Amino acid sequence: MLRSLNAIRGYTIRALDDSLGEVSDFLFDEATWAIRYMVADTRRWLPGRKVLIPRQAFGAPEWDSRQFQVSLTKEQVKNSPPLDSNAPVSRQMEMSLHRHYDYQPYWTFAAAGVTTPYPPVPPMVEPLPPEDMDRDIPDGDPDLRSVGEVTDYHIEASDGGIGHVEDFIGDDEAWAIRYVAIDTRNWLPGRKVLISPHWLETISWHDRLAHVSMTKDAIRSSPEYDPEEPVNRDYEQNLHDYYGRPAYWHEAEAALRRYGAWE
Repeated sequence: MLRSLNAIRGYTIRALDDSLGEVSDFLFDEATWAIRYMVADTRRWLPGRKVLIPRQAFGAPEWDSRQFQVSLTKEQVKNSPPLDSNAPVSRQMEMSLHRHYDYQPYWTFAAAGVTTPYPPVPPMVEPLPPEDMDRDIPDGDPDLRSVGEVTDYHIEASDGGIGHVEDFIGDDEAWAIRYVAIDTRNWLPGRKVLISPHWLETISWHDRLAHVSMTKDAIRSSPEYDPEEPVNRDYEQNLHDYYGRPAYWHEAEAALRRYGAWE
């Protein structure tokens, strides 16, 4: 199901044995827009400390009770590598985190030929033994971005500004960002629109600015987004048809067929 990621921020995180804090943010891979980590604010339990929870530990959010389940104990989280909120997440930090939780690093799946974040990694990819966890480590630090950081980035169409990023719409099964919600109130009062992050042409992280190769008129006539209504497949199909763009779920079906999991 597709959900607002900003709406999940503030949810109570339920570990296997107790509450451990609340959802503070999400970190996504700027190349694939796949969500890699949740940032957990441990509040009064571990005062002033935030920790990263890998995607593999995510359970299903409980929308009515505003709770987010994770398959970890409080002790595991307490002993996890600390997060320096003033510095980018390093590859060394990621490796320490995956070793601590005994999780296979996400980049090893790409090394095994799984290049799409949709759907979740097929189960037929064999996990690496602990002694091989360091193989195929990409060069450099990961290009991870924060949902909270990128919210409010300005969006430029091919012929001028159209608004700013208000939210991100994520898939709570594949845990990937499917859409960027744009508030156009400075140009089209009260109107909000969605575009796929893969339709962004360039992003200047330093200038907090993203460009799309669409005109303001094209965006003005696109299917309107109502934050009070769920983003369903009919709306998605209309949006992709309007822009003449291929749908991501066709890519997911092809991946499932490729790995023998599509009936």
